[in-house]
Amino acid sequence: MFEPTSSRLWKRLSREERQAAARHFFDQPPQEALGSALAVLIKARHLRPQVARSMAPEEQARALSSVLDVGENLAASLLVALHLGQRRGMLGVFLDAAGLPHEEGLLKEEADSVAFTDDNARAGVLALSAAFPKDQVQVYLNTLWLQDPDRWGPLERSEDWL
Repeated sequence: MFEPTSSRLWKRLSREERQAAARHFFDQPPQEALGSALAVLIKARHLRPQVARSMAPEEQARALSSVLDVGENLAASLLVALHLGQRRGMLGVFLDAAGLPHEEGLLKEEADSVAFTDDNARAGVLALSAAFPKDQVQVYLNTLWLQDPDRWGPLERSEDWL
């Protein structure tokens, strides 16, 4: 069963998964989410803003990964970071099997013209489940669905195919 929010999915991750997500996030921080991440660090660690900004990325990541309530938008960014970093291979496997054009796991613009059906979803899920641990597959599929429930709607039935 999918978590209905990115925040709830973030809380469900293991500490190691949260650390991997935060490490990749701070390696290449998206500017639109960096301020939120620093604000969470400031609040959680009772830091002055200049101290939070001056921390090494590894230290920022370690601190952020220990915070369970990071907010919805930041949780969504961290979940994406997890999959663009440590789990990038999953993206290509899924998109290839689902027949969606991509470049290194990122959808190409022409993917918008390809319908994503139960058949595409099932093929992608089966390919993932053959290559990756079930818990990682579930987190990836939930993350996709949370990004765009209309586009990735067929993934809600993924439990039937795992």
